[in-house]
Amino acid sequence: MSTKNKQIVEKINDSFAKGNTEGFLENCADNVVWRMIGDKTFTGKNAIREFMASMEGTEPPKFTVDNTIAEGDSVVSYGDMTMTEKGKTTPYSYCDVYRFKGDKIAELTSYVVKTA
Repeated sequence: MSTKNKQIVEKINDSFAKGNTEGFLENCADNVVWRMIGDKTFTGKNAIREFMASMEGTEPPKFTVDNTIAEGDSVVSYGDMTMTEKGKTTPYSYCDVYRFKGDKIAELTSYVVKTA
């Protein structure tokens, strides 16, 4: 299962890079929980969809994936990204921890730290 889950996360990273919210959500359970440590928690696809829609007009984050590690029902993906808001680009490092239930994401915990 680990290899399949890792492939799903790689597909999700591609969706995020393209600003494709639905490409991400199609891989999530209906009651998915997304925790952004130190910020917000969203429960359910509709809550995530609304959050992502509120960011319309901003560029999708540009990121590099340093590594993706899969074990059992968990996948960890980490690297660096930049986000541009109102013409200002800010660098971050991130670590996303996914927990799968079957072939769907049940939980996503994101750690994002500004690096400059």
